Amino acid sequence: MKKKGVKERIIETASDLFYNQGYSQTGINQIIAEAGVAKASMYQHFRSKEDIAVEYLVARHGMWMGKLNDCVSRKSTSKNKVIGCFDYLIEWLTEVNFRGCGWQNIITDLPEENHKIKAQAVYHKNELRKWIHNLLLQEEQYKEEEVLDLGDQVLILIEGAIILSQIQKESWPIESAKKACIKILT
Repeated sequence: MKKKGVKERIIETASDLFYNQGYSQTGINQIIAEAGVAKASMYQHFRSKEDIAVEYLVARHGMWMGKLNDCVSRKSTSKNKVIGCFDYLIEWLTEVNFRGCGWQNIITDLPEENHKIKAQAVYHKNELRKWIHNLLLQEEQYKEEEVLDLGDQVLILIEGAIILSQIQKESWPIESAKKACIKILT
């Protein structure tokens, strides 16, 4: 098995630390030590902790959207794929012991000046919003002007369910949001 390179070890270590203990609570020296890399090697790949966090969020976006699409691919209609998103939330959040959303977590833990990180969080949420809108546009029952409003309502249900399940450490907020989603989409 090929040993992971310096950049991969840094990203993997930082991803775990940022997600589980928070951005502000994670220092460069901790990332370097836990990744088992030299400081000079780290700075060859990343200029700052912010740059590492951006890479973490880019990788997380690809992973998260890929798993979401895999989960809902079993659904027969676009509307059922949107509703199936809540099944993915239960699967994912149960697996991580309701640790919550990496983007929600990092954005609440972020100093004002970290614009590149904020941009990645906004990008992810906007991509999820587009994903929902595009699926709903495929449904004949919705008028095009309805789709933006319905999709935004679904997005709010998703985001609220994630944060409340993190607070409660239970899946009932996601199950309730799924029921609400079914009501607004029928």
